[in-house]
Amino acid sequence: VQLQASGGGLVQSGGSLRLSCAASGATLDGYVIAWFRQLPGKEREGVSCIGIRDGVTWTLDSVEGRFSISRGNAKNTMYLRMNSLKPEDTAVYYCAAGHYGGVSPPDYENWGQGTQVTVSS
Repeated sequence: VQLQASGGGLVQSGGSLRLSCAASGATLDGYVIAWFRQLPGKEREGVSCIGIRDGVTWTLDSVEGRFSISRGNAKNTMYLRMNSLKPEDTAVYYCAAGHYGGVSPPDYENWGQGTQVTVSS
């Protein structure tokens, strides 16, 4: 499956963005899906993921209550809704899909190209 992330941009602190990820070559209903981010000078970290059938999600503590992952009604889309954004959320955000899932980058074999999110103070 090929993934294409979009929706990043420049936003003021406290603002909101919704990231989208479109899949081609396969639908996402057979994959665990996730969003990762890479802050400047840091390693890529998991932000949130959602299981295949049970809808169980995991979210990074620092974004809990502010970020929400979801699957689109169309089976080839996924989203990350980000509210109350903070300057420390500035990063390149990546969507990912995998057959087994997890919270680490090696758990996923399919990646989007990344979309930049910049939060100004």
